[in-house]
Amino acid sequence: MVLSLDRLLVFGVLMLLAASGFSPNAAAEPALRIVTEELPPYNMTQNGRMTGMSTEVVQAVLKEINVQAPIQSMPWARAYELALNDSNVLIYSIARTPERESLFQWVGAIAPTHWYLYSLADRPVKLNSLDEARAYQIATVNQDVGEQYLISKGFRVGEQLQSSTKYEHNYRKLKVDHVEMWISNELNAQYLVRQNGEDPAKVLVRSLPISDLSSDEALSMAFSRRTPVETVEKFRAGLEAIRRNGVYDAILRKWL
Repeated sequence: MVLSLDRLLVFGVLMLLAASGFSPNAAAEPALRIVTEELPPYNMTQNGRMTGMSTEVVQAVLKEINVQAPIQSMPWARAYELALNDSNVLIYSIARTPERESLFQWVGAIAPTHWYLYSLADRPVKLNSLDEARAYQIATVNQDVGEQYLISKGFRVGEQLQSSTKYEHNYRKLKVDHVEMWISNELNAQYLVRQNGEDPAKVLVRSLPISDLSSDEALSMAFSRRTPVETVEKFRAGLEAIRRNGVYDAILRKWL
């Protein structure tokens, strides 16, 4: 049988693709996407590039496993939604909680985090329990772990909780007395206060520690459920490698 010129061309292209290891399924798989938020000093944009303690850990893992992928910063609720529903999405710095455990494929811990309900030193709030916080207005960030935690304890957005899209908005709310307390990660709270030219030790009061959210290994990298297991395992191996070779500890010492 004599093949037409068009068929010969198609046949030749298919042979070249097969030789290069191309498969239709591979072509359909979306490229790796890494998403995060502005949560200094963990992840933040400076001079047009992503940096921060957690970002440097992620970048070290990428280098270790020889993978290149852009990091996108966006509001946390959007990043969280992408990681919940899309394939091939890596999200960081995400707190690993029992409620989130089955929602993602967890790579591993990348940074410590310690959470508090804060008030201002000139308007201090003293709490003996979380239940006492129900009498106050509390600044939160939409869909972040602090807000999710308080909601799980019966607090309501629009009643006790005043939700924002950015962490710096909450410190401003506290300063101008729109809220009486602020639930925040300690390093982030200290960073934002210093950025405002103030001393955290003089300005902030730890009204109540949130021990359920606090750990030296609470912030993690995680993949969406619709990500190939092979990809997840590759990143786990990379994270373990930088822990063994000292790169991970060096990054934390730089930032802590």
